[in-house]
Amino acid sequence: MVQEIDRKIELEIERNRIRVTIFHGEDEQVIKLNLEEARELAQELEKAIEDYSKRKQIRID
Repeated sequence: MVQEIDRKIELEIERNRIRVTIFHGEDEQVIKLNLEEARELAQELEKAIEDYSKRKQIRID
């Protein structure tokens, strides 16, 4: 039997932080980032997405 797990990410701006909530089915994880941490995460995600896209284009025969 295949179990489908819903994943959802919510971002909220709090007074001095960015709140990231990641939902995994019934579980959730909350991460609070200051502005510098949020910028660093955004840069790292951009690099990872770019790298993923490049790797996806490489054909292995």
